Amino acid sequence: MLNFLNFYSLPLAELEVGKHLYWQIGNLKLHGQVFLTSWFVIGVLTLASILASSNVKRIPSGIQNLMEFALEFIRDLAKNQIGEKEYRPWVPFIGTLFLFIFVSNWSGALVPFKLIHLPEGELAAPTSDINTTVALALLTSLAYFYAGFSKKGLGYFGNYVQPVSFMLPFKIIEDFTKPLSLSFRLFGNILADELVVGVLVLLVPLFVPLPVMALGLFTSAIQALIFATLAAAYIGEAMEDHHEEEHEGSH
Repeated sequence: MLNFLNFYSLPLAELEVGKHLYWQIGNLKLHGQVFLTSWFVIGVLTLASILASSNVKRIPSGIQNLMEFALEFIRDLAKNQIGEKEYRPWVPFIGTLFLFIFVSNWSGALVPFKLIHLPEGELAAPTSDINTTVALALLTSLAYFYAGFSKKGLGYFGNYVQPVSFMLPFKIIEDFTKPLSLSFRLFGNILADELVVGVLVLLVPLFVPLPVMALGLFTSAIQALIFATLAAAYIGEAMEDHHEEEHEGSH
């Protein structure tokens, strides 16, 4: 891929891969591009929520119908992965993950960020930056640690030495690598999609990129679904009571 980009170095320099806009606040350096596009996504979701709830009707239509469908979809997803008894408190977290990733992914394809010129770098989907996806992965890790600890107390950590005690380091590593693998998959897919579309637009600027863009929208939605589904599955797994399952299985 690098050789290919170097071969077309003159026209593809406009993609500015690897260049970023940073804000310096004291000794702290902030990634300005990610903040700008993340605030845009948060603004879209906030506006949609306000419009959907400002004039609630018994028979929903328009934006209210769309948001109620999204809520029902997220509720079913959480129920299937976490369990009917314990899924309700986790609907906001799973829903936030899904909607933020979904809108972020689609914003990279549908919003003409490239028309906004920055001193350095360019705007793109927040999820095309590894900082965003790793942050989402760490939030997922904290969520299922909290889920397991809040239900089982200190007994939650007993799972780390089951079935034998030397499994402890491997299970700790596994707990962090599971969500991190999600973050790298999400980042890689979104970045690759933006690069492919950018290259095709520069080389064949008319109709050829359109099917690729449509496929990108589909895969972007699937990536959001995968991340939210597996995050819910990890939370459900953390709250799972293996002793109760063994007891039920014996009957």
